[in-house]
Amino acid sequence: MLSKKAQYAFRALSTLVRRDLARRNEQNAPESSAFDAPTSISNMVQIHPMSTKFLETILLDLKRGGILGSKKGKGGGYYLLKHPDDTPLAQVIRILDGPIAPLPCVSLHFYERCHDCNEAVCGLNRLMAEVRDANLAVLEQRTLSDLAVHPEGAAASA
Repeated sequence: MLSKKAQYAFRALSTLVRRDLARRNEQNAPESSAFDAPTSISNMVQIHPMSTKFLETILLDLKRGGILGSKKGKGGGYYLLKHPDDTPLAQVIRILDGPIAPLPCVSLHFYERCHDCNEAVCGLNRLMAEVRDANLAVLEQRTLSDLAVHPEGAAASA
């Protein structure tokens, strides 16, 4: 289950992706142009109502994790450091929530041995490894760009 922190992060990131796509379309900018036009926290909160203070901590975590950059002062805010196609959703979840695996004994990046368990014969370990692999297959394949598309396939406006 996604934490509230990750849910808020994806809402804010979808705002950044949509705004940058809209700016790019308005300016007829090439696909490879930088996504560096800042969006303020107050703008994000207007689109997706949430606690400003909580969002600030989330955005700082994403900045420390290499997903976002920021600009201070008038016209400041947060912006994507890379093209949204280059940031898998799994990366965001790991920065904010840690392991994606349902058990620590099947985590690829945060492995911990379960207490009093023999992994060689543990049926739960094998099943949870399958769950992990299925989740990762989606979360590593999907990127921030996917946040800007409605289920019908039409790009959303900011």
